[in-house]
Amino acid sequence: MAEVQRRPGGRPLPQSARGPPPPPAAKPRPRFEPVDREKTCPLLLRVFTKVGDHHIDGEFAVRGKEPKDEVQIYTWMDATLRELTDLLFVSQVKEVAPEARRRDAILSFAFVYPDKRGRFVVREVGRTFSYPNGRRPDSGSKSLSELSFQIGDYLDVAILLQ
Repeated sequence: MAEVQRRPGGRPLPQSARGPPPPPAAKPRPRFEPVDREKTCPLLLRVFTKVGDHHIDGEFAVRGKEPKDEVQIYTWMDATLRELTDLLFVSQVKEVAPEARRRDAILSFAFVYPDKRGRFVVREVGRTFSYPNGRRPDSGSKSLSELSFQIGDYLDVAILLQ
């Protein structure tokens, strides 16, 4: 407990002499603000897929000569890796990467963006299982905004088979 400062006669000092009052208990803010998808325009997300490993940064060096295995989707900054997994690989776009539909497939997500020198960087940000399982936790609950995605970045997805 905090000790109350006292005058030499034993009486407590006034509040102003004891220093500022403690700050009120702050409510924890959510790590990201949810998006109203009815009122907010989605962003174009360029997704590149590859079986076995991520693309190397040099494959993105020349604008217009990015890897050919691209899927373009419209989504929002609050989209989670699980939502993107289900949208891209499990339900809708079967022909993009049929390997991703295997039960043992792990999807490794990486952001691709230029660094301060203009060279592209491929940074892994999370992994999901093609079919979620409570006994195998993954990064599926993380949203693009939580992972510091910037509009204009690319998403590179490596499909890892066990």
